Amino acid sequence: MRVEVKLPDLGEDAPNEATVSFFYVEKGSKIKEGDDLVEMVTDKASFNVPAPATGTISEILAKEEDIIAVGETLAIIETEG
Repeated sequence: MRVEVKLPDLGEDAPNEATVSFFYVEKGSKIKEGDDLVEMVTDKASFNVPAPATGTISEILAKEEDIIAVGETLAIIETEG
């Protein structure tokens, strides 16, 4: 099954976008649900986006320094089943 990793809502007073700082994983990496996948940065904070599922990173759609809006897809995880 294909699971999209999206930039989550950052909160009521937070900006609507964040910049990709770096990915902890590469295409083909095996990950577990909850593992940190990517560090994102706003003008106020930096934070990690965790894996929403266990599987293999099949695609990384964003690059370092890309500005990503809330809800945009950062990567794709292929899960078993």
